[in-house]
Amino acid sequence: MKTETPNASTSITATVELTPTTIFDLLASDHRRYTLHYLSQKVGAISLGDLAEQIAIWEDTPTYEQYERILTGLHHTHLPQLVAAGIVHYDIEAELIELLETADQLLPHLKLVAPADLQ
Repeated sequence: MKTETPNASTSITATVELTPTTIFDLLASDHRRYTLHYLSQKVGAISLGDLAEQIAIWEDTPTYEQYERILTGLHHTHLPQLVAAGIVHYDIEAELIELLETADQLLPHLKLVAPADLQ
């Protein structure tokens, strides 16, 4: 499936078709899978803080320190990878994340691992 997606650094649109390697690389991280699962359950943009809090709860470690570690990892590592792949739009200034249509290519794979991830 091809979809038009805004580039993270410019307003130019690009056609994105994910390769199997890219799909599996994106799904290799627990925090990226949690991010995609959470976003797929929501309509519209969500806040970075809400996402980090939910991941901490799913990991059974809802301490402030763990929340901060998750928040930092999302901001510096996981969200930039998802943005580069054209899966999410991340408004850094507003700290809002939104799933893009390109994510439809990942969702069937995500559904296979979600029950094990979210036990």
